[in-house]
Amino acid sequence: MSEHIMMNEEQLIEKAVQVLMREFGPVEATRFLSIPQRKREDSLKRHQTWQNGLDKESFFNDVFSD
Repeated sequence: MSEHIMMNEEQLIEKAVQVLMREFGPVEATRFLSIPQRKREDSLKRHQTWQNGLDKESFFNDVFSD
């Protein structure tokens, strides 16, 4: 089994950009890099959604039972 050594972030970014440029060309690589990330659901909203579907009695029994 061979040992895998992880690249530092700078090396990883440099290699990834090289691959993008080689595979897609400068226009498409730039387009890809400038795609806005989808906005993640706010953690408070996600937690409230989870709580709305929660059976509190069952949850407490699961958490606090031996």
